[in-house]
Amino acid sequence: MRFLRALLIFVLLLVVGVGGAAFWWLQQPLELAADSVEVSVELGTPPREIAQQWVQAGVQASPTLLYEWFRWSGQARKIRAGSYEIGRGVTPIALLNKMVRGDETLAVVRLIDGWTFRQFRAELAKAEALKPTTAPMTDAQIMAAVGAPPGQSPEGRFHPDTYAYSKGASDIAVLKRAYRAMQTRIDAAWQGRAADTPLRSADDALVLASIVEKETGVGADRGKVAGVFVNRLRIGMPLQTDPTVIYGLGSAFDGNLRKRDLLADTPYNTYTRNGLPPTPIAMPGKAALLAAVRPDPTKALYFVARGDGSSQFSETLADHNRAVNQFQRKK
Repeated sequence: MRFLRALLIFVLLLVVGVGGAAFWWLQQPLELAADSVEVSVELGTPPREIAQQWVQAGVQASPTLLYEWFRWSGQARKIRAGSYEIGRGVTPIALLNKMVRGDETLAVVRLIDGWTFRQFRAELAKAEALKPTTAPMTDAQIMAAVGAPPGQSPEGRFHPDTYAYSKGASDIAVLKRAYRAMQTRIDAAWQGRAADTPLRSADDALVLASIVEKETGVGADRGKVAGVFVNRLRIGMPLQTDPTVIYGLGSAFDGNLRKRDLLADTPYNTYTRNGLPPTPIAMPGKAALLAAVRPDPTKALYFVARGDGSSQFSETLADHNRAVNQFQRKK
């Protein structure tokens, strides 16, 4: 009887001792192989495998011990998919809490107003820890992947902005967000269009906005530049805008726009063809979209760059020629 009582007391002391040791371990900083350790948890990854991933990444602990902590806590199945990074000083408790909260480590990629889709793709290709899913895909395949209608050109269809993403995420996920964002912007802008606009559709507004984006170096000029192009559309005058010609030249453009380029007919040459080009020529920002659908009231039909980013606007060709002499030919 005394032996059984002594054995029971020994077992209880052992349990208490093990429990105390476990409690102590949970509050101690994890030893790391480097100053920071990163792990990407895919959706549906078992908790045991997550523990092994942390150890393989550089956490100096037993994967079994980590897993048992996840399981014993009752929160193992609450761990969220995502990209996580920890530094020195993080305890097992803090590590689990981080994954349960979904406190991910995010990277960002910035897509700039006025960029072409080719520039967008190049920026995504070099973005930090962004999986290059679209690398082998054609433009048409990418458009199908983001849910665009068949045959829709990618140019102008993605909203320029700064996008945050989980490290290890696919670039197609960023493109889908940018595509949806632009659709929302286009729809909102078109709903607020001026009643007397000569534009026939939201797509027309997007095309004009892309031209305005490329023609303006000063934000205050956007509305006036849009007003000039709208005036030209109303009277059937060619838009005569260099950025569309340059876009039509593609890789043949060497940085110097020549007279022969202005005379070479392409679908994007607004000197040889009236109306808007067939697609946008760049990714316009929100301000350019709003300017296209609600331009500043103006009688101007011409503008010329002053050389400081702003433009000089003229109502007559004679005034325009004088402005060209003053600001371009320096006479």
